[in-house]
This record gives sequence, C-alpha cells and structure tokens, in this order.
Amino acid sequence: MTFRYAAALVFTLSCLGAQAAQAQAQPPAQAEQKVLRMFLSTSETGLDPAAASDNATLSLLENLFDPLLRYDYLARPAKLRPNTATAMPQVSADGLTYTFRIRPGIYFTPDPAFKGVKREVTAADYAYSLKRLLDPALRSPWSYMVEGKQVEAVDRYTLRIRLAAPDNNFLFYLATPATGVVAREVIEAYPGQAGNHPVGTGPFMIGEWKRSDRIVLLANPYSTAVFSATPGDDPEDRAIAAALEGKRLPRVDRIEVKIAEEFQGRMLGFLNAEYDYLEQIPESMTEMVVQDGELKPELAARGIVLSRFPVLQTYYMWMNMNDPVVGGYGKDRVALRRAISMSYNSAEDIALLKKGFAIKAESPLPPNVLGYDPDYRSPVPYNPALANALLDRHGYDKRDADGFRRAPGGKPLTLTMHSEATVGGRLRDELWRKCLNAIGLRVVFRSDKKTEIIKASRLGTVQMFESNWIADFPDGDNFYQLLYGPNAGRANYSRFDLPEYNVRYERARLLTDGAQRNRLYIEMNQLLHAYNPWVPLTHVLSGDLRHPWLKNYKRHPVEFTTWRYLDLDVAQRARSARAKR
Repeated sequence: MTFRYAAALVFTLSCLGAQAAQAQAQPPAQAEQKVLRMFLSTSETGLDPAAASDNATLSLLENLFDPLLRYDYLARPAKLRPNTATAMPQVSADGLTYTFRIRPGIYFTPDPAFKGVKREVTAADYAYSLKRLLDPALRSPWSYMVEGKQVEAVDRYTLRIRLAAPDNNFLFYLATPATGVVAREVIEAYPGQAGNHPVGTGPFMIGEWKRSDRIVLLANPYSTAVFSATPGDDPEDRAIAAALEGKRLPRVDRIEVKIAEEFQGRMLGFLNAEYDYLEQIPESMTEMVVQDGELKPELAARGIVLSRFPVLQTYYMWMNMNDPVVGGYGKDRVALRRAISMSYNSAEDIALLKKGFAIKAESPLPPNVLGYDPDYRSPVPYNPALANALLDRHGYDKRDADGFRRAPGGKPLTLTMHSEATVGGRLRDELWRKCLNAIGLRVVFRSDKKTEIIKASRLGTVQMFESNWIADFPDGDNFYQLLYGPNAGRANYSRFDLPEYNVRYERARLLTDGAQRNRLYIEMNQLLHAYNPWVPLTHVLSGDLRHPWLKNYKRHPVEFTTWRYLDLDVAQRARSARAKR
C-alpha cells in the first residue's frame, strides 16, 4: 500500500472514530437504527424497470419494484417461488396459457400521482406494466420477453398471459426487475421522466438520491413481504432459515449506497467498515487480503469472513468462423483452432491471473445452472506437444525466419486478438502470447475499449477475443444460445453456424430440464469441442468478504442483491468501531 493510501486509511479510521463518538451521543432509538452500508461499482441510470439494463441500476430496481415471481433465497440450483402472486401459475396442458392470482393487500408507495389515495396493486397494473415493455417510444431492451404474448386482466386479482409458442424460460422472465409492477398514474404523471420518479411496491423506497454519488433506500412501511425459503443441508442455510422464517421483510431500516468505481477505494472502504460486505475481490487487490489462498490472519482476527462463490459466468475466447485466417469448417482450419485450444494453460490462468478464484471451464455451463454436469470433462486437453504435432500434420509445418509457422501453402500467418486496454487486459495478452508462441503461432494484439470491441464483434470484424457471459437466468439455454447459428451478429460473436448444432439446440429449447435435454447438451458440447469456435476458459469463483455483524448473508446466483434478507448486529458493529479507535 502506498503512503498516500495508508494515510487515507488512517484518516478514514480517525473519522470513523469521531462518527462513533457522535453516534453515542444520539438518542437510543436513533443509535439502534439498522443502516446497511453498501456500494455500487458503477453509476446508476434512470430507475425505470422497462428501460434500465445496467447491473447497478438493476440492483436498485429489484429492491424498489416487485415482479410476480422471485427466486428462493436458499434453494440451489436456483428455484422460482411466488412473490406478489399467491402461488405459482396455473399452466394449460398445451403450455401456452399462464394464469396468476395476485395477492390482495399490496400497495404502491405514496406519490402525488395517486392524489392522496392508498393505491392497491391489481392484475390490471401487471398487464399495463408488461405491455409497456413493447412501447416503441421506450425501446426497452426487455421487449423480447413479452413479444408474441397476450396479456389480460381477467378480474381485479387474476392475470392471464397466453404465449404464441411454448417457452420454457418464460417464468424466469417474470422474476426479472424489468417485469416489476408500475402504476399507470405515475407513468402518465411524469411523461418521459418515469425513471426519475420510481414508485413501486418493493421492500424499499427511495429516501435520498444524489445522482452518480449517493442513494438512500428506506424500508417500505407498506411492504407485505414475508420470508419463506427452502434450505438445503448446509448448516449456514438452516441457520438463516431459522432466523428469518415467517418474518416481515426487509430487516434493516435504511440502506446507504455510494458509487465506488475505483477498486482501491472499494477495498479500503470495506476494510474501514464503510461497507458491510464486498462481493468479488478485484483481481489486482487479491494479495491485499488473501495469503496462500486464505484470508490474512489479521483480517480473520477481526471476524471478517471470506467465502468463494461460483458466479453464473463463463470466460471464453472465441474465434470468428467467417474470418479468412481462423474461420471455416475445413480440416486445416479446425486443426488450427483445436491447436489454439490445446495451447491454453488454464492452470496458469487460474493461478496467476485469477489468483485461484476460478475453476477450469469444461463446457459453456458454469455450476448452479440447470443442465450443468459436474462430471463432464472436455476432450480437448492442455497439450502443447500434441498441438504442435497437429499443426505439422495439417499444413502448418513451414516456418518463417523468426521460427513462426506459415499457413498452408507457405503464406505468412499472423493471428490478431483484440484485448481490453486495461492492466488486466495486458496481463491476459501476455498469457496468450506465451501460449500461442509455444506452438509456433505469431499473435498481435489490438487494444480498445470493451464497448468498441463488442460493436466490432457484432459487425464481424474481430478475429479473436476473450469474452465472458453472465447468465440472464439460471438455465443452460442461456449459454448454448451463444453458439446458435441464427444468433450470429448478436450474442453469437463467433458466428458459429453448424446445422448439427442448430438442430440439437432447437430440440433442447422445447424440453424442460432433465435427462433428455442433458443428452442433447452433451452432444452440443462434443460439437463445440470438435470444431472449436470457442476455447472455454474459466468459471469465476467470486471472493466475497463480509464483516461479522452482518447477518443472514448468502450470495444468490441470479439476483443482484440480497438486501431485503440482511440483518445487522448494531451493538457488535459499535463495539468494533470503538476497538479500532
């Protein structure tokens, strides 16, 4: 740590001591208020469920607005449960009609748009909210979730949705922040400004909002949410269930959220107890808190807890199947891509770049996704010797004066890999350079902002790029669609378009989770490994830190936050603050 940051740390600690002294002088009721302290890593945008798509804003929206369904807090793999619906929907025999019963007695938070009336949520509100996603003026990124679906309020508390075709992912859509219920009166009262006036029914409501700086959420006094979950055999899960079962949510009175974009600031903020927990230790900060794979003893002595969580995320390096150098389905191009895949040293990536917080990706699916097979192993090993032999056999045996391989026919061969213009991006460049040079392949790197690389990828002008995908919902379909031919130019950056794969994907989409669909997934894996449009890299293990006064914390694989379930031991927090003075 530099002198500058050490000094900042000392100054912050002294400020915390002063704050603790001030808190002691407050009336008892105020001192006992439970205030959760959190950060968002990027600035929020407008708080309109239909319009927002960035993680920071979605984190806030899922606490302000209520979709029909939510995820069970403790069930693994992730499982849906009713939220504002009284039960899971009735589904017709053809799988096309879903009927929901809305729980009576749910109210929007107060707003002048309601003209002093305590406004109850009805089925008509959900019908309006879902149809609103199709409003062309909004250009909602979530419109696809309701396209081809008829939504109607049958009566005050009954909602019916009819699909044009079966969709096994449809219920997952109804657990997203985008489908949270809004009131027509509010949307019409603030034309084009709904994102500046968030009025929902969630466990929290906006208290203060200083854009891109500080947001305060207050416990919603109208909240009717009551905890219920399905714990597994984990003792911690059972303890959380015992502490929360049947209790009204949320458990804290207030959440103070800061925007903290700098890695160092987040880490210092957590260590100074400015934040109650920190999810996903930045790679560059790992050695600051972890030693030999474990939490440093001085932090453990403070009661800080380190946990590893398998995020629903897959890192992969894709190759453009239409590119004149690495693309194509002929034997020589397949051999080139397979050799590139066999050159990748996952152990070095995990140890040096991921600091041990990752596992090797054997397929596109990470743990906790429906369809994941923990016993599946990729048939493409890390084997530079075999990769060299494969290239020699398929026409890449000639070398230039620098010792690098030439393409079949003797033409010069240079691979071009895009990379992010960051410290992490440069480290990944060096790992790939080492891996590819070991099998005689020359590679150059073209650095740019990730947003620009993604734009170019969709246009098909990027040859190779290391990317990652975070699940929109916890189902294998969300990952296998990344290799589906008709998705080329969208999520399918590699432009892989193989009829044998496409037909299996289409068949799998019609099936629910189970043995028959899993067999298709294995066959799709084998086609991926046969043609190698991807090099599956790693699944991230998020290193999460939390202070001992934080209660009921369990990272969820899909939901952005767990704020509604969290509780605080304010006396323990106060004792810790006094001990640090």
